[in-house]
Amino acid sequence: MTSSATLTGMISGDAPKSAAHRIMLAFVWVTMATGAIVFTEPSPYDLFGMAALVVLPAVGLIKFTQTLLAYVAIMLIPIACAFLAVLMAIEPPRALTHTTVTLFLTLISFVIAAFVVKAPERHARLVLNGFVAAGLLAAGAGLAGYLNLFPGAYDIFTLYGRVSGTFKDPNVFGAFLVLPAVYLMHRLRAARRGMVVLALTGVGALALGILLSFSRGAWFNLAAAMAVFAYFSYVTASNNMQRLRILGCVGGAVLGGSLLVAVALQFDVVAELLSERATLTQSYDVGPEGRFGGQAKAKQLILAHPLGLGAQQFDPYYHLEEAHNVYLSMFMNAGWLGGLIFATMIGLTCLFGARHALKKTATQSLFLVAYAALVAHALEGFVIDLDHWRHFHLLMALVWGLMLGDRIPAATAAARAMELSLRVRAMAEPRRQCAAVYIAS
Repeated sequence: MTSSATLTGMISGDAPKSAAHRIMLAFVWVTMATGAIVFTEPSPYDLFGMAALVVLPAVGLIKFTQTLLAYVAIMLIPIACAFLAVLMAIEPPRALTHTTVTLFLTLISFVIAAFVVKAPERHARLVLNGFVAAGLLAAGAGLAGYLNLFPGAYDIFTLYGRVSGTFKDPNVFGAFLVLPAVYLMHRLRAARRGMVVLALTGVGALALGILLSFSRGAWFNLAAAMAVFAYFSYVTASNNMQRLRILGCVGGAVLGGSLLVAVALQFDVVAELLSERATLTQSYDVGPEGRFGGQAKAKQLILAHPLGLGAQQFDPYYHLEEAHNVYLSMFMNAGWLGGLIFATMIGLTCLFGARHALKKTATQSLFLVAYAALVAHALEGFVIDLDHWRHFHLLMALVWGLMLGDRIPAATAAARAMELSLRVRAMAEPRRQCAAVYIAS
């Protein structure tokens, strides 16, 4: 008998997985799982990513579409402008290195997007599962460091009293945990009883890691991602029972988060740092040499340099730190054209994603997870530079890969599966009749 999974595979054109195919899928999972380990440059993810650029196309695990090629071609324009702006840089080698890394991350993002297009549901789930493993690894290391569970753990996994986990920056660490947290919340909605406890434990560990990163951007990122995910899940739910379950999950998340903060406030060290970080502005935000003063300088420099300054030139040559706004930074790195195209593509991705999120496709729930996290990161980009965050480029890959890879509505896919099932039965019927005649004779 032909199973529904087999029928789905026949519809999508997926061939049975060979041993080499399984090894390559495991390789992609490991690549995602190592995304949390960024103590050194290049990181393990960078090394695996270099291999993925060659291996995935070689074994045929990617699929290009005209729209995907157009997308990556447009995203390469700001990088080309940034290479041109290297000529304007005070320190060209520094600008060249930064821009080359941006090109590398964009190419990996393109290959992962093509990997998702090849088999949207299976490959997207594989990437997300690897991401969850990375998030739990980073959060576990960070919590072990904060509690100083073994000698030297606090010094390795924290920075200035803030949890940084396996990252060099608590802000990146906190933002990295957002996607795994949203994905586990998604899994909670359909988890079996035995898995609920594990999923809740994972969400709790990730939320605690984000809280103890003391990153205002990460806190906002998580809240925005959960809000976007809950909203689109609610409006696209098939029935009122699903909507009630979504509201229950939202209520449980708010209650759980409130309890987590309440417990954390019982510790003086945590309470003091939380009260300090919870304010909208810090001492280093205000004044001409603060963050806001730096952004004012950046705007003036952008107007005066149509071709840009070159990457990594604002700090230290014009200000004490970076602009803390990825859109301003891209205008300085790549000039007016490059900055405009970068900002426009992020905006269009969010716009097209909102339209796709409302479509009933086979991967709608997975898309909502990636899309919610991407929108939250795009908003956080107004207060931080994230153009070199590896997971930001992966979010872009997931969103575009799912948008372009799964354009068959779920109902249409089910109808095709039923049609194929009837054809298989019709083909098998003459054989049964012949067998019956043979036995009777």
